[in-house]
Amino acid sequence: MKAALWCLGKNPVSYLHQGVAEYIKRINHHLPFDCMELSIPPAKKTDDPNRILAMECGMVMKKLMADDYLILLDIRGKELDSMELSNQLQLWLNHHGGRLVFLIGGAYGFHPDVYARANFRLSFSRLTFNHLLFRLMFVEQLYRACTILGNQPYHH
Repeated sequence: MKAALWCLGKNPVSYLHQGVAEYIKRINHHLPFDCMELSIPPAKKTDDPNRILAMECGMVMKKLMADDYLILLDIRGKELDSMELSNQLQLWLNHHGGRLVFLIGGAYGFHPDVYARANFRLSFSRLTFNHLLFRLMFVEQLYRACTILGNQPYHH
């Protein structure tokens, strides 16, 4: 099984990009994994949020395959600790044949059609995080979950 992190928007911050790349390299020792940025034209302050959500939705839906298991990284999702996340990851890997697609939304969250398509909603906190910083936080936690499943000493 493969897994991917899809991010709506670009990551122009080089030090965050380097950190994300390092954890992706580590994750790939355990699980085929990649990160993809999905970009729409830059929004203006006067743009309608619903129009932006619709464009993001179209982009996501076009790239999803029928057997993909879509996990939204969403403030209203289920909160798990690191051990619970590793157990949940094992369940996903055991019971779903398609890709695991983790999705970080844009500034306005997710379109209702994306929520309807989602198989699971995962929250890291009730706090709101910068989307660029959250990419690094997510890949670190996914790596931690992989090392827990592999009985490696990364998680104490």
